[in-house]
Amino acid sequence: METVLGATTRPWSQCTFAEACAHIAAAGYREVAVFSHAGAIPVTSETSAEEAAAVRDTALTAGVKPTLLLCGVRLDLGVDEAVADHCRLVDACAALGAKWLMNCGTEDPTTYEAFREIMRQCAPYAQEKGVVLNMKPHGGIGLTGRMMVETLEAVGHPNFTLCYDPGNIIYYTRGERRPETDVVDVLGRVATCMVKDCVVVDGKPDVHLLPGEGLVDFRSVLGQLIEGGFNGPLYVECVGGSELDDINDRARRTREFIGGILESL
Repeated sequence: METVLGATTRPWSQCTFAEACAHIAAAGYREVAVFSHAGAIPVTSETSAEEAAAVRDTALTAGVKPTLLLCGVRLDLGVDEAVADHCRLVDACAALGAKWLMNCGTEDPTTYEAFREIMRQCAPYAQEKGVVLNMKPHGGIGLTGRMMVETLEAVGHPNFTLCYDPGNIIYYTRGERRPETDVVDVLGRVATCMVKDCVVVDGKPDVHLLPGEGLVDFRSVLGQLIEGGFNGPLYVECVGGSELDDINDRARRTREFIGGILESL
């Protein structure tokens, strides 16, 4: 089995995008998921094809390929305008050269159906553009694996897919749900995966730590996913640390840790 292990730019959010990509490449990763920098994501629905291509070229020059783009869904616009906005985002994602356009669902129950409808309408358009819509667990509509599958089935289009994030399962349930058992509900349904750990101290969850030092049993979670047919990609999202040299070292150590698990599986 050969599963791609990439990294998000989140640990280097205070760096420029070019700097983040250079650090990611130096840590041994070859694929990058584009997250926020200085409070803004480099590619949005307002980004032109030329601007998105420039972001792609920046990453490639640094030695990494952008394959996933983090995004939001503009539920504040109403369904019709939100669909138009998300389709523009699909275009920008395609110009970036990324296959996956990943959102965090919605935490507001009053917008659950609007979110599902936006995904239903956008999924065919994204498929035509070679972009796959992807939702990660982030509380609300994606609080647990079972709820994610219910959302997947409600949207009902093969181009709307799931990302599994074991750290977030713990974080948003404050430790009441564990990914080692929760993952059973999504087996065979996961297209991408985030590498993120979590601890809960005095009822307060924290994901800013080195994977392997928290509550997530990565060997169990990844083993079950792979046995269920998952073949990647995975992206390292959080590694802890605050100083740049420490973050870079943690990113390298995480690549070795998760890479070792994948190799043994």
